[in-house]
Amino acid sequence: MKKILLSERFKRPPKPLTFESYLREQDHPIPSHPQARNPRIVPLVAFDYGNVMARVRQSRYIGKYMVAAVKEMAKSAKSIRQNPYAGKTNMDAETLQALETYAHTLGVTDIGYTKVNPRYIFNGFKLLFPHAIVFTMEMDREKIKQAPAIPSFIEIFRTYHQLGVIVNKISDFLRERGYNALAGPAIGGDVNYIPVAIDAGLGYSGKNGLLITKKNGPRIRLATVFTDIENLPFAEENPHQWVRDFCQNCNVCVKKCPADAIYIETKTHADGDPIFIDHTRCAMPFSNDNGCSLCIKYCPFSYADYDTIKKKQLAKIPA
Repeated sequence: MKKILLSERFKRPPKPLTFESYLREQDHPIPSHPQARNPRIVPLVAFDYGNVMARVRQSRYIGKYMVAAVKEMAKSAKSIRQNPYAGKTNMDAETLQALETYAHTLGVTDIGYTKVNPRYIFNGFKLLFPHAIVFTMEMDREKIKQAPAIPSFIEIFRTYHQLGVIVNKISDFLRERGYNALAGPAIGGDVNYIPVAIDAGLGYSGKNGLLITKKNGPRIRLATVFTDIENLPFAEENPHQWVRDFCQNCNVCVKKCPADAIYIETKTHADGDPIFIDHTRCAMPFSNDNGCSLCIKYCPFSYADYDTIKKKQLAKIPA
């Protein structure tokens, strides 16, 4: 009898956790592109591929963070009813600075801005507003160094939860000042955050498919706030594209992956986008060995100086 995979059966969170349940007449959501990808809900993937003992052990350590993250998802969905729809779509420099300062005090590492490509809206999903404010949050260096271990596993889900809290608070910040906003939590989002973060200039995808950032390498998690503010400082170029060339020759993550899930030669999807890993293979150690994270742990960008690596990489390019 074929095993029923929850991550394949359920492609989206339950309706009460999605903003579409709370749409109003004045809302005009943006549909996904015909070539949009299907989402993967991380907790369901972990459940599908984890053995019974792993599930029991994991629930002891991350259960409270998962429950809290779900509460933040519900809050995000319901809160769209609080959008003012006051026609305020321009932000002055002082408010932008206040927004960024507030985000950093909440624990955000980096902030980027972009117009969302509809191809990055997950298949069958919708997006309420066309622009994204993208946030990264660092995962603790010393805890990730212990991976795969309980402390690193807890850190992953702690960051997921904390980002959910943060984007809800930032959405409230914007609404209080007359702007529309929708929080996109780190788990259960409507959009593929990595390409959106790339468009926002926050980093570039490494061979393991994760976002490589300047400050923390892949040792981060992502969340967003969507809005219709039109004059945000949208990124016009991405200065991190050289990372892909470095990764092509590095391959440390490929060698360290216990499941051989990372392709030595990145594949190409029918839509032209890159495919970095075999998600089914990746799910096994992630589910059974405390979130694995070896590709993050051993990535040179997680600990080494970004500019030093860049200087050495560019020196290899003939003048």
